[in-house]
Amino acid sequence: MFAGLAKSIFGSSNDRYVRSLSKIVDAINGFEPTISALTDEELRNQTAIFRQRLEQGAKLDDLLPEAFATVREAAKRTLGQRHYDVQLIGGIVLHRGEIAEMRTGEGKTLVATLATYLNALPGKGVHVVTVNDYLARRDAEWMGQVYRFLGLTVGVIVPNLTEPQRREAYEADITYATNNELGFDYLRDNMKYSRDQMVQRPFNFAIVDEVDSILIDEARTPLIISGPTDDKSDLYISVDQIVKGFTEQDYEKDEKQRSVVLTEEGTEKAERLLESAGLIEGGNLYDIVNTQVVHHLNQALKANVMFRRDIDYIVKDGKVVIIDEFTGRMMDGRRWSDGLHQAVEAKEGVNIEPENQTLASITFQNYFRMYPKLSGMTGTAATEAPEFFDIYKMNVVTIPTHREIKRIDEDDEFYKNIGDKFAAIAKEIKKRQDMGQPVLVGTVSIEKSEMLSEYLQREGIRHSVLNARFHEQEAHIVAQAGSLGAVTIATNMAGRGTDIQLGGNVEFRVEDELKDMPEGPERDAAIERIKAEVEEQKQLVLAAGGLFVLGTERHESRRIDNQLRGRSGRQGDPGLSRFYLSLDDDLLRIFGPQTAFARLMNKNLEDGEAIVSPWISKAIETAQKKVEARNYDIRKQVVEFDDVMNDQRKVIYEQRGEIMDSEDISDVVEDMRSETIASLVTAHCPPGTYPEQWDKEGLRESLDTVLGLQPPVDEWLQEEAVEQDIIIERVQALSDEAMAEKLKEVDLERWREVEKSFLIQTLDHHWKEHLATLDALRAVIHLRSYAQKKPIDEYKQEAFLLFERLLVAIREDVTRMLSRAQIQIAEPPPLPELPAFLTQHLDPLSGDDNTDDWDAAARGLVQNFGDPLNIPQPDLPAGAVAEPVSRNAPCPCGSGKKFKHCHGQLA
Repeated sequence: MFAGLAKSIFGSSNDRYVRSLSKIVDAINGFEPTISALTDEELRNQTAIFRQRLEQGAKLDDLLPEAFATVREAAKRTLGQRHYDVQLIGGIVLHRGEIAEMRTGEGKTLVATLATYLNALPGKGVHVVTVNDYLARRDAEWMGQVYRFLGLTVGVIVPNLTEPQRREAYEADITYATNNELGFDYLRDNMKYSRDQMVQRPFNFAIVDEVDSILIDEARTPLIISGPTDDKSDLYISVDQIVKGFTEQDYEKDEKQRSVVLTEEGTEKAERLLESAGLIEGGNLYDIVNTQVVHHLNQALKANVMFRRDIDYIVKDGKVVIIDEFTGRMMDGRRWSDGLHQAVEAKEGVNIEPENQTLASITFQNYFRMYPKLSGMTGTAATEAPEFFDIYKMNVVTIPTHREIKRIDEDDEFYKNIGDKFAAIAKEIKKRQDMGQPVLVGTVSIEKSEMLSEYLQREGIRHSVLNARFHEQEAHIVAQAGSLGAVTIATNMAGRGTDIQLGGNVEFRVEDELKDMPEGPERDAAIERIKAEVEEQKQLVLAAGGLFVLGTERHESRRIDNQLRGRSGRQGDPGLSRFYLSLDDDLLRIFGPQTAFARLMNKNLEDGEAIVSPWISKAIETAQKKVEARNYDIRKQVVEFDDVMNDQRKVIYEQRGEIMDSEDISDVVEDMRSETIASLVTAHCPPGTYPEQWDKEGLRESLDTVLGLQPPVDEWLQEEAVEQDIIIERVQALSDEAMAEKLKEVDLERWREVEKSFLIQTLDHHWKEHLATLDALRAVIHLRSYAQKKPIDEYKQEAFLLFERLLVAIREDVTRMLSRAQIQIAEPPPLPELPAFLTQHLDPLSGDDNTDDWDAAARGLVQNFGDPLNIPQPDLPAGAVAEPVSRNAPCPCGSGKKFKHCHGQLA
């Protein structure tokens, strides 16, 4: 009660914080008369003056008022746009490393120029992160006019750039890029063999546009770079034969969760069979050395028990083809991940294709936390404020709108079933279209968009359907969604970053209609005609009530619903929003069928009848909060598990960087040799035991295998008072002597290059294998919960032991290769480029891979170790030029399929 009273008198903490920034805004406005009086040349020279002041010890905060005033003036002269005071507040929030929540249409793209310019002055680089390539290109070109006017350089990172082009873009003062491209470039850089091959600079500052979409929605799935693994066909077949011998008493299956686990008897049976087949060590199935075999066993069990032929998949032309469980269609080209597809292939006795192995991966959470300063902007972040602070340590600041919001948000309408709901939606859209009011219809999936489109076609309603796939085309459609009588069906993620203007968008209409018209009086007249038409339509749309946003169902997250609502009522325009729900909707179906509310609706509602009640809307919001809390827990768990790998990733990447930067790594190699010798001797001559108990034969074999030495071990052990330390010293002396003799035969500088190359390649090989083991471990670690153990704690413990083994294996391999290497005088080979690999980031909503390109290596732009991926070129029409094709674009051969499902498929 008292808290509410205090809030009504003093305002919320957010209001007080925003008010506190007004002094800085006044200081910026105070510079406006002086800055406005400068000539273009003098205004451009401001950048050099600011940089000089920074060199003399000034801080960025000291420059902020004058720098922001400079950017505002530059925007007026280049774009014809002047920053409002609320936009200045947004710029200050971004500069402070916080999230600016600004409503749709408030000009976030322009706001970013303020903090971007100020933080680009030290010359360390600023990254502006967008949700798709179209927006990266558009914003770099559009806002780049301001930066270039002020003497800063601008780069843009999009798919299909060459390495030199990427390096040049990252060297710019300001770089626009998508989150996927930034993350993949970081991973690729840490797979290269010299600093000269790397493209990124050290991280400095990033501004993330649509920060909720990138740092929360897309952060559910990691970025993965993968390549083909060694052939494990024999292992799959052997494990499959063992699993085929199991009976129903050996396992428990849960059809709802599509999971199957071995019983206690089944585990014992599996251990006996696997041990007799020589597939596991030590007889204990869940020993850490058997992690990968356990993973294959679980996948084989799942393939045999849970996946049914002609229902979940079919066998066609000797290949296992997945059947889509929702549509019943064959999904050519799609494969189950994590070895499951190979397990089904083994079950059916067809050719087993090798699975892709993770070469490098990172979550967006851990990638963006590497920036010393990170900020973001979006129209909807307040509902996720706790998560932003917990994960990224970023506060959310809600910025007031420039003009008062006039949009009316009506209560939800509830229907008995989806048929009644869609019929009511079609009737309402028809009514609105007849009035001339534009309607934006939001759906939660492409499937629902197509279903609704069929209803509208039957009613004869003109409409456009789009989804979040082809960003450039969708931007043009969404931009005209405010035209008179327009009806646009869009998935909730489609068209973000595009402003819907009432009456239509002049800029996009000019681009679409006058694309081929040359410059001149005729074109100028056509532009004036379009402007007049748009203004006339705007007045008619305003009279009809502005944009009507119609949601076809509630999303799991209130934030996504708010994004849809926010499309209407920009810059003080009138607008209306309403959601239509039914008991068939996913949210209500999962959270509502057992409630008294559901029984009441089924009993009392007539067909086609609707209920409108604030109480029911509130109940839905409560259900959404529960789902949001659950989803946050899932994302938090993803981060917890990735944090374990991230700590190890940092160590490996830092060591890799230090090796690349060192001219001479002989000290590192000698230390590795010393540690390897100590561990070999300790393993065969344990401390606290007598010499007669030592494993002489094993020690002799190990020293020969690893170091290429045949020392007189028998003689040493017959001496009195022989100790472990004495043997270590003698082996060390022999090894040093042998290495010194070897170095006499070779140019020392050349040998240092060989050492560095061996060390980096060995590090990479073992890291790749380590990632595969961690993936397998993570897939089975949840089983430890049956023993009342916390899976994350067990995972940390096992991962630490695996990492220690990794370091030992690296030391031993490097020592063996360098000790036993035969020296030949030859020209040093050039540093190898990256191998051919595929990049992957799964869309959390659709499950599709939303990366935009084959990696440069796959397209033949990069030389690689092995054979390049065999991607056949499409047969192009006569006279057409072969250009790099986006994976999700239509194939140029004209088949109508996506490139990745046609000529872009792996051979």
